Amino acid sequence: MTDYQIQAPAPRCAGTGRELKPGERIFSVLLLDGGRFVRQDYGKEAWGGPPPGFFSFWQSKVPTGQKPKKPPIDDEVLVECLGRLEDDPTPQKMSFRYVLALLLMRRKRLRLEETAKESGHEVLRLRCPKSGTLYAVLDPGLSDDELEAAQDDVFRVLGWD
Repeated sequence: MTDYQIQAPAPRCAGTGRELKPGERIFSVLLLDGGRFVRQDYGKEAWGGPPPGFFSFWQSKVPTGQKPKKPPIDDEVLVECLGRLEDDPTPQKMSFRYVLALLLMRRKRLRLEETAKESGHEVLRLRCPKSGTLYAVLDPGLSDDELEAAQDDVFRVLGWD
């Protein structure tokens, strides 16, 4: 697998030119430009979704300059939690499970095998490379605000708030 170096958040919003403040929630986009990835960061007021030709996008916060100690993550507990939430149809728990799956993919604990449509909804098929277990995770189709709330829930559980 290839690792890519992605630059740190920009000091200014790509949409408005406004200075991005430490701790502010931002939207970041990766674009392929001349064979290399270029990052653009947007404040909430300038975010209208990813621009055409984007490679990837995500939400984060502008670093504060201070690195607060975050509690370590026990990936095994998170994978176990993902499994326990599998049959819970509660919208909040489905959203939590989706964000948890994305976090585990980012941490390389789960790998995307495929995406499929089931009953009109996108489902991520993820495999744990360590155990070989396959997980089906429904994409709940969250709005930006709902995604932010679900991320905050996961971060709160992890002690990252």
